[in-house]
Amino acid sequence: MTTHISVVGTIGTPPRLIRTGADVSLCTFRLAHTARRYDRETNTWADGDTSWYTVHAFRGLGDHAAESLAKGDRVLVAGRLRMRAWQSEERSGITAEIEADAVGPDLRWGTTRFTPAAQLDAGLAVGAASIAPSAAETPAPGTAPERPAAADPAAA
Repeated sequence: MTTHISVVGTIGTPPRLIRTGADVSLCTFRLAHTARRYDRETNTWADGDTSWYTVHAFRGLGDHAAESLAKGDRVLVAGRLRMRAWQSEERSGITAEIEADAVGPDLRWGTTRFTPAAQLDAGLAVGAASIAPSAAETPAPGTAPERPAAADPAAA
């Protein structure tokens, strides 16, 4: 039985791009999810326990994740959960791993512009989407970001 999971969290290690023996791209990083709860008695938010996941993104998703993500980014990861037991000479434990089907920025904390892979491959764009906009792209507080005007079919 496969368990599917979606986790929103913070990337805790720099994403690493590895080529497997079969020349398949693999991007791996650690993801921290800290539960938050509202304490009605003190009228404050409090952090709960932090759960750590090892995320594995393969092939094109791995290439794009390695190009787009950095330690500290807030992301949403969806994929298949696997619990893997491990043991060393001094310790043993269980690691929660997610084989990612999708990875993306958590837009609660920033904005992004998406660049489709076809444009990247064709050399029409310089880079992949980034969660950190440039200062020129950051709207003033309380204002909506500018959206490109819709194309006028009559003008074509």
